[in-house]
Amino acid sequence: MEQHHCPDSSSPAAVEELYAEEEQDEMEVLKQDGDQVSSAAQQEVKAVVQDPDVKSSTEVKNGRHTEPRETSAAAAAVPKSSVLSWFLVLSLLGVWSSVAVVYFDVVDYNSVIARAKEFRVNFSKVLQGKLSVYDADGDGDFDVEDAKVLLGLKEKPASQRDYTEQTAGTNQHAPEAQTTKENTAQPDGEGLTEATPTEAATAAVPLPMPVEDNFIPDDPRDSAHPYEERTNSIDTTGVLVEDSPTPETIDESQRYLTSSKVTQQTDSIVEPVESSQVQSTVAEPSTEPGAEEAATESQAEEKIKEKAKKKKPKLFNKLDKTIKAEIDAAEKLRKKGKSDEALRAFEALVQQYPQSPRALYGKAQCEDDVAEKQRSNDLLQKAINTYREAAELPGATEDLLRTALKRRAERQQFLGRMRGSLATLERLVQHFPEDITLKNDMGVAYLLLGDNKGAKKVYQEVLELAPSDGFAKVHYGFILKSENQIPESIPYLKEGLESGDPGTDDGRFYFHLGDALQRMGDKSAYHWYELGHQRGHFASVWQRSLYNVKGLKAQPWWTPKETGYTDLVKSLERSWRVIREEAESAMNLTSSFVPEEENLRETGDWGQFTLWQQGRKAADACRSVPKTCALLERFPDATGCKRGQIKFSVMRPGTHVWPHTGPTNCRLRMHLGLVVPKHGCSIRCTDQTRHWEEGKVLIFDDSFEHEVWQEADSDRLILIVDVWHPQLTAQQRQTLSPI
Repeated sequence: MEQHHCPDSSSPAAVEELYAEEEQDEMEVLKQDGDQVSSAAQQEVKAVVQDPDVKSSTEVKNGRHTEPRETSAAAAAVPKSSVLSWFLVLSLLGVWSSVAVVYFDVVDYNSVIARAKEFRVNFSKVLQGKLSVYDADGDGDFDVEDAKVLLGLKEKPASQRDYTEQTAGTNQHAPEAQTTKENTAQPDGEGLTEATPTEAATAAVPLPMPVEDNFIPDDPRDSAHPYEERTNSIDTTGVLVEDSPTPETIDESQRYLTSSKVTQQTDSIVEPVESSQVQSTVAEPSTEPGAEEAATESQAEEKIKEKAKKKKPKLFNKLDKTIKAEIDAAEKLRKKGKSDEALRAFEALVQQYPQSPRALYGKAQCEDDVAEKQRSNDLLQKAINTYREAAELPGATEDLLRTALKRRAERQQFLGRMRGSLATLERLVQHFPEDITLKNDMGVAYLLLGDNKGAKKVYQEVLELAPSDGFAKVHYGFILKSENQIPESIPYLKEGLESGDPGTDDGRFYFHLGDALQRMGDKSAYHWYELGHQRGHFASVWQRSLYNVKGLKAQPWWTPKETGYTDLVKSLERSWRVIREEAESAMNLTSSFVPEEENLRETGDWGQFTLWQQGRKAADACRSVPKTCALLERFPDATGCKRGQIKFSVMRPGTHVWPHTGPTNCRLRMHLGLVVPKHGCSIRCTDQTRHWEEGKVLIFDDSFEHEVWQEADSDRLILIVDVWHPQLTAQQRQTLSPI
């Protein structure tokens, strides 16, 4: 092997001679000192461990030897035969000589290593692992292989490379096994292992955490249940509903998601994630022209919006500022939940400063809080009056006037004072004609009154001022659909939902857009149903009811035994002829059966004769069919179902009922066949189609999508009986609002 000579390097002969002398000295010392050597070494090692500041006679800096700047008196006093001194000197000479040998390729590696390993000690035990950072190949010690890596003669093993060696912007995962003694998850979250001592030493060197470009944080919405209650909702008829949708759990409903081709087709649909929800740790350069400017503009717009959100309303006028300390003290009590004390404090302020709008507004807020606490409508009405007084005081700021009257309108709606709420909002719009939000609120007030024409006019005005306003679009589209202007409603509903504007993410708009598309024969309806499901508005693509109780068993078809209403079913089936006779008699009265009013028919004629509605008996109707009503009154689970109906239904030939869903999952629907043609009459619920039989009861959950065909040559007559869902508790049945 060719030898390279260098002034600073040692010759092979010198190295061999040095090793021989060192070995001989070591053996002599061991013979003379015996057990004392071991004891002295242990004491020295213990001293090093206990005092980490104690340094060896040779320091290691950046892979090179440096002599200490000073030698203490204690060190000088140590005799040359000190075991620890020779111990350290010999070990360091052995290790770093091997580095030099490797670098200059002077001697045969294997022969030198064989000699060195005979007396070399483990540095990691003496220096408590301080040199373990140089264990570059991860084999637990420092040797020639490590020296090769440090000198650049050999590539570091993949399992020991630092994360910093990874190229920025690439989607690489962390290397496999750099864990500490604590159980640490692998990049895929599996394979928890306990680190070996070597791994623990290696991990002592700080390393940057691995990053993934495609990381998307959890949606903050997952922190709350997707079916949270909403108050003061508008139902499909424009009626105020104070209780809110709480659909059943997704797990139950998903049993039926894969049973249909439609839902299988929509499995690939992924809900778009808003840009504000995505956090990428490594920015990827955009290849689209102008993307940078667009991103800058978007960020600027977001900042403006955030600034507007954070802007606090100015509620203090000059007089209020002079008593700000007293107002703040009273307000502090209110915010702490001490409503009664705060009310007394504000009342004292109003008595002392009757012209203070802020004090009067604080009093109204406290009355509002106490009314809610005591569930007192009288006190709430008092708060409504005080809000008005605060807004009407001379010197009230614009922000206070707006805030007080908006709250007044909301509380009026809560009490069912729809006309009063509308009057308050009209006054606000007159005072702030350019405020689009107030106009939108006024449109909702018209809808709550059932005045769709008034609401339509308001939203037309809004869209003239702000053509891209998503809130106005979805409501305008909803109104058009209620007027049966199906094709015209679709673009407004679709664009409004796509805008993502506040107030647009509502199950009713997904419901009506999908329904409109279905009626136009457009299969993209199920895309919107899927999005509505992903947003948490629907229990599933099939089950799209909006007023629900979560956790109820969800399946399209039921047997009498599953419902627990076997006595009711048996009674209906035993008495079906008597019931049919009374129904046919009632059909002869032209005023008994009225056309279906929910706009569910595509073609044909569908008449209904109602006996119970929302748990209330129709006395006049029952006089026409006394035996039927007497039988039903024995079953309060049916007659007392506030979210259902009991009625006769006659369907003429050539009738088709659009696919639709009922409003709630709190009921099950029974159909007793009375007059059923042998062919041509069928009902589909989800992807299962069934047929009526005379004297037999069909039971299904009408919160699932269902559709009806009457293609026979004669009438079909049935009795519809709604019953409470069997899993509802007695308290729920008593407290649920009617539908």
